[in-house]
Amino acid sequence: MDATHAKTHASLCHAATVLPEGVSRGPLSIRAGRVDASTASWAYRVDLRDHLIFPGLINAHDHLHVNAIPPLRAHTPFPNSYVWIAAFQQHFEHPDVVAALQVPKALRLRHGALKNLLAGTTCVAHHDPWHPALDAQDFPVALLRDYGWSYAPGWPGYGPPMQESFAATPSDRPWLIHLAEGTDAVARAELAQLDQFGCLASNSVLIHGVGLSSGDIERVIAQGAAVVWCPSSNLALLGHTLDPRRLCEAGRLTLGSDSRLSGARDLLDELANVVDGYGLSSKQLLALVTTQAAGILRMPARGHLLPGASADMVIVEDRGGDVMRSLVGIDRSRIRAVVRDGMPCIADPDFAEWFAAAGVETVQVMLDGKAKLLAKSLADEALIALEPGLEWTAGEGRQEHKLAVAGGSC
Repeated sequence: MDATHAKTHASLCHAATVLPEGVSRGPLSIRAGRVDASTASWAYRVDLRDHLIFPGLINAHDHLHVNAIPPLRAHTPFPNSYVWIAAFQQHFEHPDVVAALQVPKALRLRHGALKNLLAGTTCVAHHDPWHPALDAQDFPVALLRDYGWSYAPGWPGYGPPMQESFAATPSDRPWLIHLAEGTDAVARAELAQLDQFGCLASNSVLIHGVGLSSGDIERVIAQGAAVVWCPSSNLALLGHTLDPRRLCEAGRLTLGSDSRLSGARDLLDELANVVDGYGLSSKQLLALVTTQAAGILRMPARGHLLPGASADMVIVEDRGGDVMRSLVGIDRSRIRAVVRDGMPCIADPDFAEWFAAAGVETVQVMLDGKAKLLAKSLADEALIALEPGLEWTAGEGRQEHKLAVAGGSC
Protein backbone atom coordinates (compact mmCIF):
# COMPACT_ATOMS: atom_id res chain seq x y z
CA MET A 1 0.00 0.00 0.00
CA ASP A 2 1.37 3.43 -0.99
CA ALA A 3 2.36 5.50 2.07
CA THR A 4 0.79 8.67 0.70
CA HIS A 5 -2.48 6.87 0.06
CA ALA A 6 -2.45 5.45 3.57
CA LYS A 7 -2.14 8.94 5.04
CA THR A 8 -4.99 10.47 3.08
CA HIS A 9 -7.37 7.58 2.43
CA ALA A 10 -9.14 5.34 4.94
CA SER A 11 -12.19 3.14 5.07
CA LEU A 12 -14.00 2.74 8.38
CA CYS A 13 -15.74 -0.62 8.23
CA HIS A 14 -18.51 -2.42 10.11
CA ALA A 15 -19.61 0.64 12.09
CA ALA A 16 -22.97 2.37 12.03
CA THR A 17 -22.85 6.00 10.89
CA VAL A 18 -25.22 8.16 12.91
CA LEU A 19 -27.12 11.33 12.07
CA PRO A 20 -30.26 12.78 13.63
CA GLU A 21 -32.10 11.58 10.51
CA GLY A 22 -31.13 7.97 11.19
CA VAL A 23 -28.44 5.32 11.04
CA SER A 24 -26.67 3.95 7.98
CA ARG A 25 -24.42 0.93 7.74
CA GLY A 26 -21.57 0.19 5.42
CA PRO A 27 -18.01 1.46 4.93
CA LEU A 28 -17.43 5.15 5.53
CA SER A 29 -14.64 6.27 3.22
CA ILE A 30 -12.27 9.18 3.82
CA ARG A 31 -10.26 10.80 1.07
CA ALA A 32 -8.09 13.91 1.48
CA GLY A 33 -9.93 15.02 4.61
CA ARG A 34 -13.44 14.58 3.18
CA VAL A 35 -16.07 11.87 3.26
CA ASP A 36 -15.87 10.08 -0.08
CA ALA A 37 -18.62 8.27 -1.95
CA SER A 38 -16.40 5.38 -3.05
CA THR A 39 -13.95 3.02 -1.39
CA ALA A 40 -10.53 2.72 -2.98
CA SER A 41 -9.01 -0.76 -3.02
CA TRP A 42 -5.80 0.59 -1.48
CA ALA A 43 -7.47 2.61 1.30
CA TYR A 44 -6.38 1.84 4.84
CA ARG A 45 -9.13 -0.11 6.59
CA VAL A 46 -10.22 0.25 10.20
CA ASP A 47 -12.58 -2.42 11.50
CA LEU A 48 -15.02 -0.70 13.84
CA ARG A 49 -17.50 -3.47 14.53
CA ASP A 50 -19.69 -2.66 17.56
CA HIS A 51 -18.92 1.05 17.16
CA LEU A 52 -20.86 4.13 16.11
CA ILE A 53 -19.54 7.03 14.06
CA PHE A 54 -21.04 10.47 14.72
CA PRO A 55 -20.21 13.73 12.93
CA GLY A 56 -17.80 15.96 14.81
CA LEU A 57 -19.82 18.19 17.11
CA ILE A 58 -20.32 21.93 16.54
CA ASN A 59 -20.09 24.29 19.52
CA ALA A 60 -22.11 27.34 18.49
CA HIS A 61 -20.77 29.60 21.24
CA ASP A 62 -17.45 29.76 23.08
CA HIS A 63 -14.91 32.37 24.14
CA LEU A 64 -11.84 30.25 23.52
CA HIS A 65 -9.28 32.42 25.31
CA VAL A 66 -10.88 32.46 28.79
CA ASN A 67 -11.37 28.77 29.53
CA ALA A 68 -8.52 28.65 32.05
CA ILE A 69 -9.56 31.81 33.96
CA PRO A 70 -11.14 31.10 37.37
CA PRO A 71 -14.86 31.92 37.39
CA LEU A 72 -16.48 34.49 39.64
CA ARG A 73 -18.11 32.74 42.59
CA ALA A 74 -21.51 34.29 43.19
CA HIS A 75 -24.13 33.26 45.72
CA THR A 76 -27.12 35.01 44.14
CA PRO A 77 -28.22 35.17 40.49
CA PHE A 78 -27.49 38.31 38.49
CA PRO A 79 -30.43 40.09 36.81
CA ASN A 80 -28.48 40.33 33.56
CA SER A 81 -25.03 39.77 32.11
CA TYR A 82 -24.10 43.45 32.37
CA VAL A 83 -24.34 43.31 36.15
CA TRP A 84 -22.19 40.16 36.12
CA ILE A 85 -19.60 41.90 33.93
CA ALA A 86 -19.50 44.82 36.36
CA ALA A 87 -19.04 42.43 39.29
CA PHE A 88 -16.23 40.66 37.48
CA GLN A 89 -14.14 43.82 37.26
CA GLN A 90 -13.02 43.43 40.86
CA HIS A 91 -12.41 39.72 40.26
CA PHE A 92 -9.71 40.69 37.75
CA GLU A 93 -7.58 41.66 40.75
CA HIS A 94 -7.69 38.15 42.22
CA PRO A 95 -4.19 36.60 42.09
CA ASP A 96 -5.44 33.48 40.30
CA VAL A 97 -7.06 35.59 37.60
CA VAL A 98 -3.96 37.77 37.26
CA ALA A 99 -1.82 34.65 36.85
CA ALA A 100 -4.21 33.11 34.31
CA LEU A 101 -4.19 36.25 32.17
CA GLN A 102 -0.40 36.26 32.08
CA VAL A 103 -0.55 33.14 29.90
CA PRO A 104 -0.11 34.35 26.29
CA LYS A 105 -3.41 34.78 24.52
CA ALA A 106 -2.33 32.57 21.63
CA LEU A 107 -1.81 29.69 24.06
CA ARG A 108 -5.11 30.37 25.81
CA LEU A 109 -6.92 30.28 22.48
CA ARG A 110 -5.29 26.99 21.64
CA HIS A 111 -6.26 25.62 25.05
CA GLY A 112 -9.91 26.54 24.48
CA ALA A 113 -9.76 24.68 21.17
CA LEU A 114 -8.14 21.62 22.75
CA LYS A 115 -10.81 21.59 25.47
CA ASN A 116 -13.42 21.33 22.73
CA LEU A 117 -11.57 18.67 20.73
CA LEU A 118 -11.12 16.37 23.73
CA ALA A 119 -14.92 16.25 24.03
CA GLY A 120 -15.61 15.48 20.37
CA THR A 121 -16.20 19.07 19.24
CA THR A 122 -14.36 19.69 15.99
CA CYS A 123 -15.83 23.07 15.01
CA VAL A 124 -16.40 26.16 17.18
CA ALA A 125 -17.97 29.61 16.82
CA HIS A 126 -15.55 31.92 18.66
CA HIS A 127 -17.38 35.08 19.75
CA ASP A 128 -14.53 37.57 20.15
CA PRO A 129 -12.04 39.54 18.03
CA TRP A 130 -10.04 37.45 15.59
CA HIS A 131 -6.46 36.64 16.52
CA PRO A 132 -3.61 35.45 14.24
CA ALA A 133 -3.25 32.29 16.35
CA LEU A 134 -6.63 31.14 15.06
CA ASP A 135 -5.19 30.87 11.54
CA ALA A 136 -2.51 28.34 12.48
CA GLN A 137 -2.65 25.29 10.20
CA ASP A 138 -2.45 22.97 13.21
CA PHE A 139 -5.10 24.77 15.27
CA PRO A 140 -6.95 21.97 17.12
CA VAL A 141 -10.46 22.71 15.79
CA ALA A 142 -12.10 24.21 12.75
CA LEU A 143 -13.67 27.63 13.29
CA LEU A 144 -16.67 29.50 12.01
CA ARG A 145 -15.26 32.06 9.58
CA ASP A 146 -16.53 34.94 7.46
CA TYR A 147 -19.21 35.92 9.94
CA GLY A 148 -20.30 39.17 11.52
CA TRP A 149 -20.64 39.87 15.22
CA SER A 150 -21.26 42.42 17.88
CA TYR A 151 -20.90 41.74 21.58
CA ALA A 152 -24.23 42.88 23.07
CA PRO A 153 -26.61 45.84 22.73
CA GLY A 154 -25.70 47.16 26.20
CA TRP A 155 -21.95 46.73 25.84
CA PRO A 156 -20.93 49.05 22.98
CA GLY A 157 -17.34 49.50 24.12
CA TYR A 158 -16.21 46.01 23.10
CA GLY A 159 -16.27 44.57 19.61
CA PRO A 160 -17.78 46.00 16.42
CA PRO A 161 -20.71 48.46 16.76
CA MET A 162 -24.01 46.65 16.41
CA GLN A 163 -25.62 48.44 13.45
CA GLU A 164 -22.41 48.85 11.49
CA SER A 165 -21.46 45.22 11.99
CA PHE A 166 -24.89 43.95 10.95
CA ALA A 167 -24.94 46.14 7.85
CA ALA A 168 -21.47 44.93 6.84
CA THR A 169 -22.39 41.23 7.16
CA PRO A 170 -23.61 39.57 3.94
CA SER A 171 -27.12 38.19 4.27
CA ASP A 172 -25.89 34.67 3.55
CA ARG A 173 -23.42 34.74 6.46
CA PRO A 174 -24.36 34.51 10.16
CA TRP A 175 -24.31 37.56 12.40
CA LEU A 176 -23.82 36.81 16.11
CA ILE A 177 -24.77 38.86 19.17
CA HIS A 178 -25.38 38.23 22.88
CA LEU A 179 -29.03 39.11 23.41
CA ALA A 180 -31.58 38.99 26.24
CA GLU A 181 -29.01 37.47 28.59
CA GLY A 182 -30.96 38.14 31.75
CA THR A 183 -34.31 37.96 33.48
CA ASP A 184 -35.02 41.67 34.11
CA ALA A 185 -36.61 44.44 32.05
CA VAL A 186 -33.26 45.34 30.47
CA ALA A 187 -32.87 41.86 28.99
CA ARG A 188 -36.53 41.53 28.05
CA ALA A 189 -36.39 44.73 25.99
CA GLU A 190 -33.41 43.78 23.86
CA LEU A 191 -35.17 41.92 21.05
CA ALA A 192 -37.43 44.92 20.37
CA GLN A 193 -34.34 47.12 20.44
CA LEU A 194 -32.56 44.86 17.96
CA ASP A 195 -35.59 44.87 15.68
CA GLN A 196 -35.92 48.66 15.94
CA PHE A 197 -32.36 49.07 14.71
CA GLY A 198 -33.00 46.75 11.77
CA CYS A 199 -30.69 44.01 13.04
CA LEU A 200 -33.19 41.14 13.28
CA ALA A 201 -33.06 39.08 10.10
CA SER A 202 -32.73 35.50 8.90
CA ASN A 203 -28.97 35.50 9.50
CA SER A 204 -29.21 36.89 13.07
CA VAL A 205 -27.91 34.39 15.63
CA LEU A 206 -28.89 35.46 19.14
CA ILE A 207 -26.77 34.12 21.98
CA HIS A 208 -28.59 33.08 25.21
CA GLY A 209 -32.08 34.59 24.75
CA VAL A 210 -33.06 33.96 28.38
CA GLY A 211 -35.26 37.06 28.54
CA LEU A 212 -37.22 36.26 25.38
CA SER A 213 -40.98 36.02 25.89
CA SER A 214 -43.12 33.50 24.02
CA GLY A 215 -44.08 36.33 21.65
CA ASP A 216 -40.42 37.20 21.15
CA ILE A 217 -39.66 33.58 20.29
CA GLU A 218 -42.40 33.60 17.65
CA ARG A 219 -40.92 36.81 16.26
CA VAL A 220 -37.48 35.17 16.04
CA ILE A 221 -38.95 32.17 14.24
CA ALA A 222 -40.96 34.34 11.86
CA GLN A 223 -37.81 36.23 10.87
CA GLY A 224 -35.88 32.99 10.33
CA ALA A 225 -33.38 34.04 13.00
CA ALA A 226 -32.02 31.60 15.58
CA VAL A 227 -30.92 31.29 19.20
CA VAL A 228 -27.84 29.65 20.72
CA TRP A 229 -28.87 28.01 23.98
CA CYS A 230 -26.22 27.95 26.74
CA PRO A 231 -28.15 26.52 29.72
CA SER A 232 -25.26 25.86 32.12
CA SER A 233 -23.98 29.41 31.78
CA ASN A 234 -27.50 30.80 32.11
CA LEU A 235 -28.22 28.85 35.28
CA ALA A 236 -24.85 29.70 36.83
CA LEU A 237 -25.15 33.46 36.22
CA LEU A 238 -28.88 34.11 36.05
CA GLY A 239 -30.52 31.19 37.85
CA HIS A 240 -32.76 30.65 34.82
CA THR A 241 -32.65 29.58 31.18
CA LEU A 242 -35.08 29.61 28.28
CA ASP A 243 -37.56 26.88 27.40
CA PRO A 244 -35.91 25.39 24.30
CA ARG A 245 -38.79 23.36 22.90
CA ARG A 246 -40.52 25.80 20.53
CA LEU A 247 -37.27 27.02 18.98
CA CYS A 248 -35.99 23.47 18.66
CA GLU A 249 -39.15 22.24 16.95
CA ALA A 250 -38.88 25.14 14.49
CA GLY A 251 -35.25 24.30 13.72
CA ARG A 252 -34.08 27.66 15.05
CA LEU A 253 -32.05 26.50 18.04
CA THR A 254 -28.49 25.32 18.50
CA LEU A 255 -26.31 24.69 21.56
CA GLY A 256 -23.20 26.35 22.96
CA SER A 257 -21.11 25.55 26.01
CA ASP A 258 -19.99 29.16 26.50
CA SER A 259 -16.58 29.28 28.21
CA ARG A 260 -15.70 27.74 31.55
CA LEU A 261 -15.73 31.26 32.92
CA SER A 262 -19.47 30.73 33.37
CA GLY A 263 -20.54 27.61 31.46
CA ALA A 264 -20.09 23.86 31.24
CA ARG A 265 -16.73 22.10 31.05
CA ASP A 266 -17.41 21.22 27.41
CA LEU A 267 -20.21 20.51 24.96
CA LEU A 268 -20.59 16.90 26.08
CA ASP A 269 -21.14 18.08 29.64
CA GLU A 270 -23.67 20.60 28.36
CA LEU A 271 -25.55 17.78 26.63
CA ALA A 272 -25.39 15.62 29.75
CA ASN A 273 -26.82 18.47 31.83
CA VAL A 274 -29.92 18.82 29.65
CA VAL A 275 -30.52 15.33 28.31
CA ASP A 276 -33.36 14.46 30.67
CA GLY A 277 -34.60 17.82 31.89
CA TYR A 278 -36.03 20.00 29.11
CA GLY A 279 -38.41 17.85 27.10
CA LEU A 280 -36.01 17.26 24.21
CA SER A 281 -35.18 13.81 22.92
CA SER A 282 -31.61 12.64 22.49
CA LYS A 283 -32.20 12.80 18.73
CA GLN A 284 -33.20 16.46 18.99
CA LEU A 285 -30.20 17.21 21.18
CA LEU A 286 -27.82 15.61 18.70
CA ALA A 287 -29.31 17.79 15.95
CA LEU A 288 -28.57 20.90 18.03
CA VAL A 289 -24.83 20.17 17.81
CA THR A 290 -24.72 18.73 14.27
CA THR A 291 -27.22 19.34 11.46
CA GLN A 292 -29.17 22.17 13.07
CA ALA A 293 -25.99 23.97 14.14
CA ALA A 294 -24.52 23.63 10.65
CA GLY A 295 -27.64 25.07 9.07
CA ILE A 296 -27.90 28.02 11.43
CA LEU A 297 -24.19 28.85 11.13
CA ARG A 298 -24.24 28.40 7.34
CA MET A 299 -21.67 25.58 7.21
CA PRO A 300 -22.99 23.09 4.64
CA ALA A 301 -19.95 20.78 4.81
CA ARG A 302 -20.28 20.19 8.56
CA GLY A 303 -22.70 18.48 10.92
CA HIS A 304 -23.17 15.39 8.71
CA LEU A 305 -21.16 12.58 7.13
CA LEU A 306 -22.54 12.55 3.61
CA PRO A 307 -20.12 12.51 0.66
CA GLY A 308 -18.24 15.79 0.44
CA ALA A 309 -18.53 16.58 4.15
CA SER A 310 -15.48 17.39 6.23
CA ALA A 311 -14.21 14.10 7.66
CA ASP A 312 -14.59 15.19 11.30
CA MET A 313 -15.90 12.36 13.45
CA VAL A 314 -16.54 11.11 16.96
CA ILE A 315 -16.27 7.33 17.40
CA VAL A 316 -17.88 5.63 20.38
CA GLU A 317 -18.92 2.14 21.38
CA ASP A 318 -22.41 1.02 20.46
CA ARG A 319 -24.13 0.78 23.83
CA GLY A 320 -27.36 -0.64 22.42
CA GLY A 321 -30.82 0.81 22.98
CA ASP A 322 -31.19 4.47 22.02
CA VAL A 323 -28.36 4.94 19.55
CA MET A 324 -28.16 8.68 20.17
CA ARG A 325 -27.56 8.09 23.89
CA SER A 326 -24.32 6.33 22.99
CA LEU A 327 -22.92 9.85 22.58
CA VAL A 328 -25.45 12.26 24.07
CA GLY A 329 -24.81 12.37 27.80
CA ILE A 330 -21.50 10.50 28.04
CA ASP A 331 -18.23 11.76 29.51
CA ARG A 332 -15.35 12.72 27.23
CA SER A 333 -13.10 9.90 28.47
CA ARG A 334 -15.55 7.37 27.00
CA ILE A 335 -15.03 8.62 23.45
CA ARG A 336 -13.01 6.01 21.55
CA ALA A 337 -11.56 8.40 18.97
CA VAL A 338 -11.89 11.97 17.71
CA VAL A 339 -11.03 12.48 14.03
CA ARG A 340 -10.32 15.79 12.28
CA ASP A 341 -9.94 16.09 8.53
CA GLY A 342 -9.77 12.31 8.35
CA MET A 343 -6.90 12.03 10.84
CA PRO A 344 -7.18 10.61 14.36
CA CYS A 345 -6.35 13.27 16.98
CA ILE A 346 -7.00 11.58 20.32
CA ALA A 347 -8.02 7.96 20.76
CA ASP A 348 -7.77 4.90 22.94
CA PRO A 349 -4.39 3.12 22.74
CA ASP A 350 -5.64 0.29 20.53
CA PHE A 351 -5.96 2.77 17.67
CA ALA A 352 -2.15 3.07 17.52
CA GLU A 353 -1.87 1.41 14.09
CA TRP A 354 -4.33 3.88 12.58
CA PHE A 355 -2.26 6.81 13.87
CA ALA A 356 0.84 5.19 12.37
CA ALA A 357 -0.82 4.52 9.01
CA ALA A 358 -1.99 8.13 8.89
CA GLY A 359 1.53 9.37 9.64
CA VAL A 360 0.42 10.96 12.92
CA GLU A 361 3.00 10.85 15.71
CA THR A 362 1.51 10.39 19.17
CA VAL A 363 2.26 10.75 22.85
CA GLN A 364 0.69 8.83 25.70
CA VAL A 365 -1.55 10.81 28.02
CA MET A 366 -4.18 10.25 30.67
CA LEU A 367 -7.58 11.88 30.17
CA ASP A 368 -9.68 11.89 33.32
CA GLY A 369 -7.81 8.82 34.49
CA LYS A 370 -8.02 6.87 31.21
CA ALA A 371 -5.09 6.12 28.91
CA LYS A 372 -5.19 7.83 25.53
CA LEU A 373 -2.98 8.52 22.53
CA LEU A 374 -2.79 12.20 21.62
CA ALA A 375 -1.42 13.59 18.36
CA LYS A 376 2.02 14.99 19.08
CA SER A 377 1.12 18.30 17.42
CA LEU A 378 -1.40 18.85 20.23
CA ALA A 379 0.92 17.78 23.02
CA ASP A 380 2.71 21.00 23.88
CA GLU A 381 3.73 20.84 27.54
CA ALA A 382 2.34 24.29 28.37
CA LEU A 383 -0.92 23.44 26.63
CA ILE A 384 -1.45 20.19 28.52
CA ALA A 385 -0.68 21.96 31.79
CA LEU A 386 -3.68 24.24 31.24
CA GLU A 387 -6.24 21.44 30.92
CA PRO A 388 -7.51 19.79 34.15
CA GLY A 389 -7.78 16.03 33.76
CA LEU A 390 -5.16 15.84 30.98
CA GLU A 391 -1.66 14.75 31.94
CA TRP A 392 1.39 12.99 30.62
CA THR A 393 1.93 9.30 31.27
CA ALA A 394 4.98 7.12 30.83
CA GLY A 395 2.97 3.87 30.79
CA GLU A 396 1.15 2.12 27.98
CA GLY A 397 -2.25 2.14 29.72
CA ARG A 398 -4.77 -0.66 29.71
CA GLN A 399 -6.22 -1.72 26.38
CA GLU A 400 -9.79 -2.42 27.35
CA HIS A 401 -11.23 -2.94 23.88
CA LYS A 402 -10.45 -5.24 20.99
CA LEU A 403 -10.20 -3.45 17.69
CA ALA A 404 -9.06 -4.86 14.36
CA VAL A 405 -7.01 -2.45 12.25
CA ALA A 406 -5.86 -4.04 9.04
CA GLY A 407 -5.39 -3.73 5.30
CA GLY A 408 -7.96 -6.38 4.37
CA SER A 409 -11.37 -5.91 2.82
CA CYS A 410 -14.43 -4.57 4.64
